[in-house]
Amino acid sequence: MLDQIIQTKKEEIKNLILPEDEKLPRVSFLNALLNSQRDVGLIAEVKKASPSKGLIKENFHPVEIAKAYERGGADCLSVLTDSPYFQGKREYLTQVKKAVNLPILRKDFIIDTIQIDEAQRIGADAILLIGEALEPTLLKELYQYATELSLDVLVEVHDQDTLDRVLKVITPKILGVNNRNLKTFETNIHQLKAMAVTVPKDTILVSESGIHTNEDLQLVQQYGANAVLVGESLMRKDDQTLAIKQLFGEIIHG
Repeated sequence: MLDQIIQTKKEEIKNLILPEDEKLPRVSFLNALLNSQRDVGLIAEVKKASPSKGLIKENFHPVEIAKAYERGGADCLSVLTDSPYFQGKREYLTQVKKAVNLPILRKDFIIDTIQIDEAQRIGADAILLIGEALEPTLLKELYQYATELSLDVLVEVHDQDTLDRVLKVITPKILGVNNRNLKTFETNIHQLKAMAVTVPKDTILVSESGIHTNEDLQLVQQYGANAVLVGESLMRKDDQTLAIKQLFGEIIHG
């Protein structure tokens, strides 16, 4: 599936027209995670659908969801902008950016600098670079380009081999370990456990995917996660503010 998505992105880029620069104020994604009010930072994801789960939220109102996340104390937001596979839109990110004060990650499959220009123009504060989708030299080039545009970068990997390749070319300030294999869509919440010891100590370590309960949260924290990226389990709830508080064990029954 990952190979198919990347092929789609290559076709999209051929016809990509950059939007007007919204010139929206930049908020540091990195600092928001460093200064989280909780022991574990939260990147809450605004996501309508996914290839593995299909439609997640039928009545999808990204701004309302983002505001609910903000009320729940999320540190950062992640907004899907991929249309073919996740039913996202770049307009969603701009709408959310104008409605909340939280830093926003553009969640997409970035393989070219033009997509980083696009991210900056639509109001993103950070971008995602997926280790499994990029050759190390290209990953480094895109990472440096984003940094030059004052965008933070969440570098995502799934396995130790990819992490090793990434660390040979860059030392990411924020590293995500995706518990979901993007080729098979299988999820293993323990994915982070063995890998954490090889992550540089000053890097913020994010556990992504498959986190549904407070027990899950505590487990990945024990494994070394400084933050979590959570989408589906929050999106499926009627009240995202309440869902965050339940996830962090601040409310037992909702």
